[in-house]
Amino acid sequence: MFQAGDYVVYGSGGVCRVEEICLPPFAKAMKGTDYYRLTPVYDNGTIYVPVNADVYMRPVMSREQALALIDGIPDVHARETEGCDARQNVNEYRAAIGSHDCEELLRLIKTVYQKNESTVARGKKPGETDQMYMDKAKELLHGELAISLGIPIEEVEDFINVRVAAK
Repeated sequence: MFQAGDYVVYGSGGVCRVEEICLPPFAKAMKGTDYYRLTPVYDNGTIYVPVNADVYMRPVMSREQALALIDGIPDVHARETEGCDARQNVNEYRAAIGSHDCEELLRLIKTVYQKNESTVARGKKPGETDQMYMDKAKELLHGELAISLGIPIEEVEDFINVRVAAK
């Protein structure tokens, strides 16, 4: 069970802060059902989730796990997209986002980055769908890394680049 003040990854919505465990205003008749009141860190709003709900929620990674993930970036290999149709790529991207796995998010980012480089080298424009999934993966990954590392989300990409270059 999470406690007030904990940071969690909630579904594919990103990092949220557990504000409290309570009975929400809309559920007064549902006595005995506690809810997490979550506040998205990088978005507006409030989310109420039953404590016993069957929804993906996990604690954000520790600083040590974040640094190990970043140090392992050179070992994460992009998926082969040559010969794959757009539908197959989108299914792979959705699976990566839905896995909630940071290494899979890295793989998606690397895959689309390499695909974009290849596309541009052939004189074509990168695909909007590819870019949309890469942006979502970066949003999720960078949001969690920012919390784990204690830095603003805007600094995550530079932090990663400097750390990987130093290895």
